[in-house]
Amino acid sequence: MAKTDTKGETARSSRAPRRTTSTAASRPVRRAASAKTEAPYHHGALREALLQAAERVLERDGLAGLTLRAVAREAGVSHAAPTHHFGDLTGLLSELAAVGFRQFNAAMASACDTGTTPLARALARPKAYVAYAQAHPGMYGIMFRTERLDYSRPSLHEAAEASFAGLANAIGAMRQEQISGDALTLDQGAAIARAWSMVHGFTTLLLDGRLKDILERLPEGTTAERLLEVMLTAPITAKLPT
Repeated sequence: MAKTDTKGETARSSRAPRRTTSTAASRPVRRAASAKTEAPYHHGALREALLQAAERVLERDGLAGLTLRAVAREAGVSHAAPTHHFGDLTGLLSELAAVGFRQFNAAMASACDTGTTPLARALARPKAYVAYAQAHPGMYGIMFRTERLDYSRPSLHEAAEASFAGLANAIGAMRQEQISGDALTLDQGAAIARAWSMVHGFTTLLLDGRLKDILERLPEGTTAERLLEVMLTAPITAKLPT
């Protein structure tokens, strides 16, 4: 009986350390997994992840809902992360606007490449302008909120300049002349301003729902895109007073 008890004690004592070792070993594994969940981004990818999160917040909640804390929550990172990468809200908005301009420029360039005739190529850019704004109203809106942006930031300055250069080149192609963005003649400046004012104004009215009344009065099936086409191609026939 005593021998049996001794064996039982020996067996129990030999098993106990194994249970203790197993429990202790499992704890660091759980901590490591938790840490990975809290910090899912490598440092180099965090800036891009924050900009993507900011775009989602902007499109979902509008400019009023776009704060540094909201972006941090959306990205699942600490509240200090946006400040570390962008400084303040103006810095974040400026970098986000730069992303918008790059998307905008790429969309218009891609659209122009699909045109098979000179007229189709001329109309492709303004159509893409309106289409981008409809698909990304939040991004489009912040791109033109000059009072909220810092144009001294290189990324925003370069992206906005590229957008203007694309517009100038498109007007130059229509006029069959080379237009330099650094020095414009009065006629060139007027042509650029006229085209931009027309398309930008049309886009703003469309996004604000102010063209609905006109569209409802047009022949059935007339789209906003078709209305824009006619606006851009119709000759100016009104006579100016003398």
